[in-house]
Amino acid sequence: MTREQTAITDNRAEPEPGPRPDSAVIRDALGVGVAVGLSGFAFGVTSAGSGLSLLQTCALSLLVFTGASQFALVGALAAGGSPFAAAAGAFFLGVRNTFYGLRLSQLLALPRAVRPFAAQWVIDETTAVTLAQPTRRAARIGFTVTGLTLYVLWNLTTLLGALGAEALGDTAAWGLDAAGPAVFLALLAPMLRTATERAVAGLAVVLGLGLLPLLPGGVPVLIAAFAAPAVLFLKGRAADGTRGAENGKTSETGPPEKEAPERKASGKATPEKGQDR
Repeated sequence: MTREQTAITDNRAEPEPGPRPDSAVIRDALGVGVAVGLSGFAFGVTSAGSGLSLLQTCALSLLVFTGASQFALVGALAAGGSPFAAAAGAFFLGVRNTFYGLRLSQLLALPRAVRPFAAQWVIDETTAVTLAQPTRRAARIGFTVTGLTLYVLWNLTTLLGALGAEALGDTAAWGLDAAGPAVFLALLAPMLRTATERAVAGLAVVLGLGLLPLLPGGVPVLIAAFAAPAVLFLKGRAADGTRGAENGKTSETGPPEKEAPERKASGKATPEKGQDR
């Protein structure tokens, strides 16, 4: 038996990697839940600084529980936007959780009685941890531990932040009003892996910042949402143009010419089959 055959046999004999231990899944889930849950303090401070009461701030975290939408809502209110525009911006940011739920419902396959309660925990972090697991058991553990840890810590730190906002005074002087967007960008940046995703993010930033001095608060966020269809439309046009250019080039060159018949050493053409010799 040759070395190559021996190597192929050894590779086939290697066992496939088994399921992850529950302890490893719990460790990763706790890491994500604790790291993100502590940022609820910044939301509590920002919300109280924008004029919301302690009850309103805590109700947002308890009932809405989607960090980016919460920051968008209080940020638009703090900038002087109307409640309708602020709520609309938060709603559009939260729509992504619906698509997360469609995928997670198939992956987790939870009982019908549990699904309404589990839907409250369908957010960016729980989705990321769940999709990273190789088995359904590990996915359920990751989703549960991440959701429970993050929900408890987020609401607790929201309460502490709202209570501490009075002691801090003007939150703008501390720069804590920028903590929410900073946390959101830190979560978003690693997800921008393709050129299309980076183009959408860049155009959204340009639209949001460029229209901020011209339109009421909250409206630039809504317009920035059109960055995605705009980039996809331009990408489709560019792809059609490339295919058209390739097809045109093929038409110009035409079909390949037939090769000249082979010649004998005497220089005469070799007769084709069916011709008189």
